[in-house]
Amino acid sequence: MTPPRIGVTTSRGGGRYMWWFYRLTLRLLGERPLRMVPTDDVSVVDSLQGLIVGGGDDIGAEIYHGMPIPDVRIDPQRDRLELHALEHAARHDIPVLGICRGAQMLNVFYGGSLHQDIYTAYEGLRRRWTPLPVKYVTVAPGSSLARVLGRERVKVNSLHTQSVDRLGGGLTATAHDEHGVIQAIEDPSERFRLGVQWHPEFMIYRVAQRRLFRAFVTAVDERFAGDR
Repeated sequence: MTPPRIGVTTSRGGGRYMWWFYRLTLRLLGERPLRMVPTDDVSVVDSLQGLIVGGGDDIGAEIYHGMPIPDVRIDPQRDRLELHALEHAARHDIPVLGICRGAQMLNVFYGGSLHQDIYTAYEGLRRRWTPLPVKYVTVAPGSSLARVLGRERVKVNSLHTQSVDRLGGGLTATAHDEHGVIQAIEDPSERFRLGVQWHPEFMIYRVAQRRLFRAFVTAVDERFAGDR
């Protein structure tokens, strides 16, 4: 049996429901993904050919020199696992897709910072918490994300209270919502290094979101052509 090529990081416990959506989506594309949780040995990433950094708990503020705030659920073990995985991916040109928390972690890995509470950072921001598409984001023309999605305006869901603040070095913000909240980032110098603030795995019934996962898998295929 062919071993998993793509690892997906999730939180313990509550991350299980997200995992099933990731798994379904990737299985439809012919992949057998590996769920990676904080209890795993970090060496598990060494055999992977693709990495999805998934959604879940907030990121520890000390990693990006932010001020910790109370009543925020964090998982330092998961932070360490994902930073190790991203470092391995950077060294070996492994395609990376960051989803929600994963986009934030990608930014932190590049040296950026986060807004710990978007509702204090952006005045008048409407409180939304739903896996259903409820808001539009505008995608930068000519960006990798625009080419992948096949459009420059897309309706997405909203399941986050943190967001990208200061961009990490080498990253470009390629999508924003109507309030100016960064909704996607990418490294244009890499084969596939992209993060989206929404959860595309909950919207695989929409063509644009399926294209995102398909483009990621295609990038893995191109990077490791002949290894399958």
